[in-house]
Amino acid sequence: MSDLFLQKISLKKEMVENFKRYPFNIDIIKNFDSLELSCPVTFLIGENGTGKSTFIEALAVKCGLNAEGGTQNFNFRTRETHSSLYEYLEVNHFERKCETKFFLRAESFYNLASEIDTLGVSGYGMNSLHACSHGESFIQLIENRFTPNGLYILDEPEAALSPTRQMTLLYLIHELVKQGCQFIIATHSPILISYKYGKILDLNNNFAEIDYQDTEIYQVYKMYLDNPDAMQERLFNKND
Repeated sequence: MSDLFLQKISLKKEMVENFKRYPFNIDIIKNFDSLELSCPVTFLIGENGTGKSTFIEALAVKCGLNAEGGTQNFNFRTRETHSSLYEYLEVNHFERKCETKFFLRAESFYNLASEIDTLGVSGYGMNSLHACSHGESFIQLIENRFTPNGLYILDEPEAALSPTRQMTLLYLIHELVKQGCQFIIATHSPILISYKYGKILDLNNNFAEIDYQDTEIYQVYKMYLDNPDAMQERLFNKND
């Protein structure tokens, strides 16, 4: 789509001095050249430890966002843990400029909510995010702070959400896409990646595009839910 905010992400490999050093020793980074974005919702999937969070964090920072979450206007640091990868990324933008940007990551959401309270900034709902349940605070933030023509980078947003609330999030994403927004989402959720207007990129296979029903996420959930007793028998007796 010609009106996406982010068109292409590239790694400036000529700047990397040592591919044996973190984060460049991670396979998905070591083998990464560039990634073309062609859809308003891009899902990044992969097993724990593949580097999803490292990559999406670096992308967010490269886009001018705070490593622990928030907009480009947030600059708090609870602990300096993000990698230098963002310094080696290049992002190509289309001419249309986004009106707002936000990085939402489950891992540091508590820190973000605390910073919002400390600053006393508005636009996040009637109540403090800390006054809601974890899941409700996620939804409250998205309903109030995610506005049209925005770029939204999300890292495992399903972590605090029940299946029903994940469907609520799916609805909110779709409504925002209709209002000119772009999403890049790292996730393990079979509900989120089912979004029929999105593209799924498999980090287990060097960002290859993959169909929903071919993903390991879908297949494992389906196999388990189709017959949980048989799956538990296999799990509990695998060493017998």
